[in-house]
Amino acid sequence: MKRLAPFGAAAVLALAPAFAADVWQIDGAHSSAQFSVTHMMISTVRGEFGKISGTIGFDGSDPASIEVDATIDAASIDTHEPKRDGHLKSPDFFDVAKYPTITFKSRKVVAEGSGGFKLVGDLTMHGVRKEVTLDGMGPSKVIRGMGGESRVAASATTTINRQDWDIKWNHGLEGGGVVVSDKVVITIEIEAFKEAPAAPPKS
Repeated sequence: MKRLAPFGAAAVLALAPAFAADVWQIDGAHSSAQFSVTHMMISTVRGEFGKISGTIGFDGSDPASIEVDATIDAASIDTHEPKRDGHLKSPDFFDVAKYPTITFKSRKVVAEGSGGFKLVGDLTMHGVRKEVTLDGMGPSKVIRGMGGESRVAASATTTINRQDWDIKWNHGLEGGGVVVSDKVVITIEIEAFKEAPAAPPKS
């Protein structure tokens, strides 16, 4: 599922449920946060953050039980163009030396029909914290993994204005317009797992 949040960001996602039995670990190898922006007013550039970590609180059935606290490694940004990636890591954009992580902490979730939900929480990026609402799909049914663990997945999208997080670099074009759009579309895909209970010791 390594396709999906800029940023939503973990980068990184983590969660603090009320009961230990409801803690699901984010599987960084099968989770991702993707983003897309308009380039020079005519095309779309896509990228992703490859390192996401954290936990999900989930009772295994009710989307309203979801709680998320996630972290993304900002330096893991990848747009398949090293020169552009270097610029995005610089103080012109994410300034990863000063702000190495992007985090999302949920406040509430509202279940909707047709397998959807709205996830409301705080996205902290570039040193700025703002509330965002993500449109989610899932969670999937819980399945048994190859190691006996339980696994579940969900995805979510949102659109933000990067200016709200003080990411302001741009350059005007001859004839009007700018190099990079302020609007950023974020898509996050998360696969999480919960270890199988340990077998009781033999008497």
